[in-house]
Amino acid sequence: MAAAAAPVPSGFQFAIDRGGTFTDVFARCPGGRVRVLKLLSEDPAYDDAPTEGIRRVLEEETGVPVPRDQPLDTSGIEWIRMGTTVATNALLERQGERLALLVTRGFRDLLHIGSQARPHIFDLEVAVPEVLYEEVIEVDERLIPHQPGCQLPGTEAMPLLQGSTGGALQVQRPLDLAALRRELERVLARGITSLAVLLLHSYAWPGHEEQVGALARELGFQHVSLSSAVAGMVRAVPRGYTACADAYLTPCIHRYLRSFRAGFTHQLQEVPVLFMRSDGGLTPMQHFSGARAILSGPAGGVVGYAVTTPRAHAQPVIGFDMGGTSTDVSRFAGAYEHVFEATTAGISIQAPQLDINTVAAGGGSRLFFRSGLYVVGPESAGANPGPACYRKGGPLTVTDANLCLGRLLPEFFPHIFGPGEDQPLCRETAARAFRELAATIDAFRASATTTCQPLSVEEVAMGFVRVANEAMCRPIRALTQARGHDTTRHVLACFGGAGGQHACAIARALGMARVFIHKYSGVLSAYGLALADVVHEAQTPCALRYEPAAFAQLDERIAVLERQCQEALRAQGFTGDQIHTEAFLHLRYEGTDCSLMCSAKGHPPTDSSCRAGDFHAAFTSRYQVEFGFTIPQRPVLVDDVRVRGTGTSGICCETPMAPSGKPPRVETVTQCYFEGGYLETPVFLLQDLACDHSIPGPAILIDQNSTIVVEPGCTASLTPFGDISIDVGSGPPQAVGPHLDPVQLSIFSHRFMSIAEQMGRILQRTAISTNIKERLDFSCALFGPDGGLVSNAPHIPVHLGAMQETVQFQIRNLGEDLHAGDVILSNHPCAGGSHLPDLTVITPVFWPDVPKPVFFVASRGHHADIGGITPGSMPPHSKALCEEGAVFVSFKLVKDGVFQEEAVTEALLSPGHIPGCSGSRNLQDNLSDLRAQVAANQKGIQLVTELICHYGLPVVQAYMAHIQANAEVAVREMLKDFAARWGTAVEAEDFMDDGTPIRLRVQVDPQEGSATFDFSGTGTEVYGNCNAPRAITLSALIYCLRCMVGQDIPLNQGCLAPVRVLIPKGSILDPSSEAAVVGGNVLTSQRVVDVIFRAFGVCAASQGCMNNVTFGSARGGYYETVAGGAGAGPHWGGRSGVHSHMTNTRITDPEILELRYPVVLQRFELRRGSGGAGQQRGGDGVVRELLFREPLELAVLSERRARPPYGLRGGSPGAPGLNLLLLRDGRTINLGGKTSVPVKPGDVFRLLTPGGGGFGAPGDGDGDTAQPRAPQSFVERGSVFEYRRAQEAV
Repeated sequence: MAAAAAPVPSGFQFAIDRGGTFTDVFARCPGGRVRVLKLLSEDPAYDDAPTEGIRRVLEEETGVPVPRDQPLDTSGIEWIRMGTTVATNALLERQGERLALLVTRGFRDLLHIGSQARPHIFDLEVAVPEVLYEEVIEVDERLIPHQPGCQLPGTEAMPLLQGSTGGALQVQRPLDLAALRRELERVLARGITSLAVLLLHSYAWPGHEEQVGALARELGFQHVSLSSAVAGMVRAVPRGYTACADAYLTPCIHRYLRSFRAGFTHQLQEVPVLFMRSDGGLTPMQHFSGARAILSGPAGGVVGYAVTTPRAHAQPVIGFDMGGTSTDVSRFAGAYEHVFEATTAGISIQAPQLDINTVAAGGGSRLFFRSGLYVVGPESAGANPGPACYRKGGPLTVTDANLCLGRLLPEFFPHIFGPGEDQPLCRETAARAFRELAATIDAFRASATTTCQPLSVEEVAMGFVRVANEAMCRPIRALTQARGHDTTRHVLACFGGAGGQHACAIARALGMARVFIHKYSGVLSAYGLALADVVHEAQTPCALRYEPAAFAQLDERIAVLERQCQEALRAQGFTGDQIHTEAFLHLRYEGTDCSLMCSAKGHPPTDSSCRAGDFHAAFTSRYQVEFGFTIPQRPVLVDDVRVRGTGTSGICCETPMAPSGKPPRVETVTQCYFEGGYLETPVFLLQDLACDHSIPGPAILIDQNSTIVVEPGCTASLTPFGDISIDVGSGPPQAVGPHLDPVQLSIFSHRFMSIAEQMGRILQRTAISTNIKERLDFSCALFGPDGGLVSNAPHIPVHLGAMQETVQFQIRNLGEDLHAGDVILSNHPCAGGSHLPDLTVITPVFWPDVPKPVFFVASRGHHADIGGITPGSMPPHSKALCEEGAVFVSFKLVKDGVFQEEAVTEALLSPGHIPGCSGSRNLQDNLSDLRAQVAANQKGIQLVTELICHYGLPVVQAYMAHIQANAEVAVREMLKDFAARWGTAVEAEDFMDDGTPIRLRVQVDPQEGSATFDFSGTGTEVYGNCNAPRAITLSALIYCLRCMVGQDIPLNQGCLAPVRVLIPKGSILDPSSEAAVVGGNVLTSQRVVDVIFRAFGVCAASQGCMNNVTFGSARGGYYETVAGGAGAGPHWGGRSGVHSHMTNTRITDPEILELRYPVVLQRFELRRGSGGAGQQRGGDGVVRELLFREPLELAVLSERRARPPYGLRGGSPGAPGLNLLLLRDGRTINLGGKTSVPVKPGDVFRLLTPGGGGFGAPGDGDGDTAQPRAPQSFVERGSVFEYRRAQEAV
């Protein structure tokens, strides 16, 4: 919030944001004068942009020449504050320090494998940024958690250590420093001087890491990052990534700081220099490190809008920072919103970071028309060549659209464009490109309808602007509506160069009433640095319950951390009254993984709490808001204790402005295009406006760094401090008819996907089970009146086509027995089910005066147990469906609006009546999750109803059909292209390990772009559980079609419209209604994908298996699927150690696994050489060894043990998998592909997963020479991205 005028500075104060393209400088001069500069970050005229900015201000303000070739005199500089993208750019471009990783023996590839999930599920190339290290040294040492009751031989002789968490550890293998010394000397001789050290469980006892670090420094290594010091939190993989990022980036930062200091007298020793960290706090230059620097630049902008935006009645604010390649979206509601693990450029950083969500829609985002759909981004034109209007041959972009609409005025831009960088922006170049694109769009429209008027340049440009706006609305809805916040209550705080052209339209689309644009919005990241606090944080891991017995220990830990923060801030010159500390506990319910970092702010201490505050009340209150319920009887665990200390500088840079007493001066009047056509639009210069001016739209406001469009129906006014506040009107109503409009098609595509996404958020918030709440193993979807899929989120491959089959079965089966107030539960394979644990809840939606449902919503969630012969309902040896759990065909879960708890309970317990089977072992979780699925469906109904109220039922239903037709067009185009290149008939076959064939013949019609997929000749139903319901084959087919289309298309019923699928009844792909199917879902589905890709010659076979492993006892169990090798393709080698095709499940972190279960993970590394040879080599599988600490039952369900994954076009097959049991008596037993066996303490299960097939004969140079696609030129990040990534990793 704006405050009174600031004290006059005695010297120069500089706040500088060094971005990738521009460096922004905010300077306060002696006497209070403010200077704002924007200069290029890279320019041949100077060595360093921030130094040049300081030099220019000093020279211009003092009148004394300051030569560039001499160090700057610092005597007049009071302080310097900086944010920089140096670390981010080094990470993106992989230009950091040469680095070696030291890791516990057996885990050399742990960070290569990571979570084992691929980042983009339809990307066959599995493009993953490479690891940061170039060499790995395995360290002989091993700590394991102490487990009372452990029966592992020799455990009693292992030394016991007391961990910092409160738990104990045992030394299974002591540290061998002598052997390590030799390895380190070898690496040092290669010129590698930076190390990252990751030893398992070092977060709890860092002794081994500290000894390794001391040895490395003694030998002469310049930088050593210990994971326990950089990110002392449980979970080895993100902690290891963070240590690597620190070792990779910190030397780069230190080099930059040395060069920066060299530009000043006395190396800046007498000047306080602070750098912005990712968490929104400033830190002294000498403490600025790589792991905390990733968001250094954007963080300043968040602080800037959070401090300056007026928040009447504590109104929350959405920050909207639109730049050249992307847009950053964040939220502030009185406190900064942090995440504690986030991914940038493929590297997970485990450190506090502001929750800044980046999406691919910026001024430079490219514009495409694909298969009838307007598409914006993610590709960007970049700074060179830039947009078409830059006169360098660049592509069409959002900037070009705004220029053609008259929203950017070339006469107000500097002449820096063209090859000689001396020309103005060129509207004609952009208009010419739009005319060409309009002709393409008109041709497509003419083929789809008999009559259509040609589109003008402005209509096409306006369409792309509206689609870009909708793309930017989606993450804002995800940050607000999807988390239970009312979007309409927020203020939109707009900053960045391009945001002002879109702010009114975006606020209007979201129902926001006000836009706030600070007078320094063009340099707000720099201005935020001047307003920010200095922050020092301290954190320690913990493993205590939050209960009275632990309060004294927790209070002591908080007190120690508070003292550390206070001492660090006092050392920087802050007094006691300027220092504030806030304590946080990282809390979660026992048995869950969903941790919340909670402050006790607003929850004072009670007799039953810590002295620092009532953290339990804070946790349950926030849990209720986030997830809609609490678990009152469940113990709460403390994972970490954290204290954030802030030193408040009291800086305020606002100066009130005087009213002018005169009407605002119009600089010029231009023609600007809005929804209704061209309107006369006055142009104002911000420097000429005063706080008593109010400007109705349409209008354009311009300053040296930004252009602001005030749309018709909106009114802009200036605040007493010279900022812009825009009241957003509702705007004229838009008439949208049922006929196809490509612009509305793109907008409806976003809206339908947003509905499915928000349904998913409600389901995740209100479910109670780990599978749904934390593993996110669910899908939510919207269906048309015929049951055809319209939109589905997330894109879990095995759910893609199956849900549609389920809905359409209910329409056929129930017919007139579908009524308002009914909700249907189904999981039977004959009703479109995949396997029994996937329960689908379907709600038909009726509309007044319409007799049949007008649309359907559904949610499918994987329930951890629904009965059957084994816990988890995933038996490896089931022979009939009834052995796999409770079965529902068309069960009315809700009847006449009443939840049928008694009937569904009886059904869930009914498998217990079958000999050898049990009813559901998790009944209460089942009931809670089913209620959550009903609630998610209700959210979908509410959102679609809002659409219908706005557009009318005929329009919404028409666009449901148009979206499906759009997907159909994309698939038809792909099939026509295939037929032209490879012919009209292809076929392939492959075999299950038991010899059952899966055969496919594809006949393509090149004129229609249609195809028949005929599985005749496929083997019969098997006596086992590898039978795959028909819906599984359809899901596999949609997945393959989407991969082959190669671009983002709506995934819905339209994908299958050009396709006729023939599956013989009674075969393994369409078995009888009583056949066991659990293996079909997780194994046969993979073989179907392999056969389809083999027929089309797309890529070699991937591992073709999910490697399902279960172990447990009467006390509970554990289930995982394990990665293998991906198949190679024409221009890519297969990725090693990754899940492929129909699964994308994340694997449990080694430290979590060993803390919670009676096992030791001895090895988890790549199975080198298991990928098939070829011109492009297949990916390697993995080796995973589990040492058992007590008697357990082990179950394995796997394929590709007898028949290897095929190679293609002369490539060799990958190695088949192998399941071995190493008994403690010395024997080794091959368990085969599918078995269940008891294991004893000291036994070891060794899993060797299959490699991927190779592509092309080795040495053959005649393969496909297609080039790998260019990487996207922006970095998607933030909690919305992480959530979607987690959803697709199941």
